Amino acid sequence: MSLYFKNRRKLEQRERGLWGCHLVAFAEWLQAKRYAQWSIRRKLQVAADFNQWLQRKRIRAHQIAPGHTSGYLLLRRRAGLRDGHSVTSALHQYLELLCEGGVITKPPSQSSPAPIEKLLIKYDLYLEKERALALATRICYRPYVRDFLLDAFGRGRIALSLLRAINVLTFVRRHAPQLKGKRVQLMTAALRSFLRFARYRGMMSRDLASCVPTVACRALSTVPKALPQRQVRQVLSACNRKTTTGKRDYAILLLLARLGLRSGEVARLTLDDVDWENGGVKVHGKAGRIDQLPLPADVGTAIVAYLKARKPPGSATRRLFLYAHAPFTGFRNQKAVGAVVGRALAKAGIAPARKSAHQFRHALASELLRQGRSLAEIGEVLRHRNSETTAIYAKVDIQSLRSLALPWPGGGR
Repeated sequence: MSLYFKNRRKLEQRERGLWGCHLVAFAEWLQAKRYAQWSIRRKLQVAADFNQWLQRKRIRAHQIAPGHTSGYLLLRRRAGLRDGHSVTSALHQYLELLCEGGVITKPPSQSSPAPIEKLLIKYDLYLEKERALALATRICYRPYVRDFLLDAFGRGRIALSLLRAINVLTFVRRHAPQLKGKRVQLMTAALRSFLRFARYRGMMSRDLASCVPTVACRALSTVPKALPQRQVRQVLSACNRKTTTGKRDYAILLLLARLGLRSGEVARLTLDDVDWENGGVKVHGKAGRIDQLPLPADVGTAIVAYLKARKPPGSATRRLFLYAHAPFTGFRNQKAVGAVVGRALAKAGIAPARKSAHQFRHALASELLRQGRSLAEIGEVLRHRNSETTAIYAKVDIQSLRSLALPWPGGGR
């Protein structure tokens, strides 16, 4: 404890009392998760202050309720302290430790979920067990269903039997103009799926799924937004490969640029997916599809450089890419990869209209097309199931399109 509290008198004061003995265990718990020393000191200060607040309130372990954490945080705000996510996170971690040690029976953060969240949990379980939908699809559906339920019932009691077609139509009309591209279709698909689930479970008798309007989707109506190869090289060269984070980001960007992987596919990669002996990588794609791709030498070198530098070396997780800060867990979803891409573009001084990882996939397809590769070959590289998906790249084949263009009347050659 003397590593984190230099003042001996304050240290003795913090260790004294009903809750003080748990600070040492909290420090050891944080050390085991490889938090930095300054971060551990900050979290211990929050825990020690919370201990003193509990003592002043004469609250014992079996008396802790959800309102106590919010009451403590409210007191800090009234005192003029600007608490961000770090303070709330430290408090919840401390209570998690007390729960693991049997000091308290249930962390206040684990209070009963709201009615909407309870229903969403049941819906997600239905999608997973009975519909066998991928995790990425389930994650995409949840926000739209949550917004629909909030529009219909607010935070109160949910009575799906009271829903009418007008509720569905009003929701779609209000939210569709705010969405772009295929997100409108994703919203309507989520609504149909949820309404079928509700009827299947007997929560409503009406077939409201058929009332969800169909949104037009004109195939091949857009042009792929790809980064020019010059900017791809610029982003890669901007990575600071002297740091662990820079080495990680460089390896991620190479996987996007050289193999055209989707952000979710990069996030799901594990150490077991890389076949060093045969120079390949196993990619877990859409709908449970698994593909074995060749691992380019420069991509393999970048991954090795990151693995040698990443912290902690003996991490229990098998995920290939870890967060840069403790507790060093693996990427949870594609948003982590998107954040890496966003930071890399900003560092390179590039501000495209869209800052998604998918631009690197489009860039690879455009470059292959420029090199004279056929659409069928590009479809194989990008692992498209349908050739029509690849056909959209014909729009960026300027040289071929020029040969098809008819002369403009009166415009000369």
